Amino acid sequence: MSLNRRLFLSTASAALAAPALARAATATPFTLILDWFVNPDHAPLFAAKYCGAYAKAGLDVKLVAPTDPDLPPRLVAAGKADAALTYQTELYLLVDQGLPVRRTGTLIDKPLNTLTALKASGITKLQDLKGRKVGYSVAGVEPVIIGAMLKHVGMSLADIQLVNVNFELVSALQSKSVDAVIGTYRNYEDIQLAQAGLDPVIFLPEDYGVPASDELLLLSNESGLKNTALKAFLSALKEGVAALQADPEGMLKQFLKDNPSLNDKLDIASWHAMPPYFAKDPAKLNDARYLTYRDFLLANGVIKKKLPLGNYAVQIEA
Repeated sequence: MSLNRRLFLSTASAALAAPALARAATATPFTLILDWFVNPDHAPLFAAKYCGAYAKAGLDVKLVAPTDPDLPPRLVAAGKADAALTYQTELYLLVDQGLPVRRTGTLIDKPLNTLTALKASGITKLQDLKGRKVGYSVAGVEPVIIGAMLKHVGMSLADIQLVNVNFELVSALQSKSVDAVIGTYRNYEDIQLAQAGLDPVIFLPEDYGVPASDELLLLSNESGLKNTALKAFLSALKEGVAALQADPEGMLKQFLKDNPSLNDKLDIASWHAMPPYFAKDPAKLNDARYLTYRDFLLANGVIKKKLPLGNYAVQIEA
């Protein structure tokens, strides 16, 4: 997620951090730390509330927005929360560092990341990046993704100039300080650019040699894998996804009532773009995907250890 998106109304993060969820006296508490402030990526989490799935599962769910996006996995590792949202790429880095965490569910099971240029740059294919400046923000991971994409078309990182834009993706493109950026999301910055009439030219990493990944997943402490509340939460989340698919407009209306500061053209467009990206069965684990991405990161030096699948991800059986 870009810094612009992260900083959007960040001064109001306290108001967004813990939306009031109805609490039943006998319900089992379950705390989920979000990846950042509330946004349309989290739609099924709210839909599960609106359709009554949490209450039916006997859960008292608290959604908490962190003050720092690096904190959620570490809070789970320290036993301070039942689960947190993070990214598949981040999962391998956390495990590589020895944190006792596992993927236990998936919220978004398709990639959102893109490499984006503007039509005005004259870039229409990856080969057009030769000799150009390409912005990135996450050292280590994003250059590897760019390198894999370039290799797919017979080029290498030596053919471009990397520029750290520190998450200022849209402004870097608008100011022409770079010719393209990695890290834009197809459900947010790419929409933002299109709404501004800037005609984004979008390249999907998975079309150019980068393995597909789960964009947003549920992370739990390895000591809590048998927590019955976790199993109940995943079942409720599945109901929330189905409710969202059945009535996206009704769910949006309630979401904006809870989060009025997100009632704007961009966030509403993002909401409507998201339903195809949500995992219909959040508990289901795609074994091959997790092993393939592990091998991709290992081959490119992003992680140092090749561990068994169970050290990274598990499927919580109903």
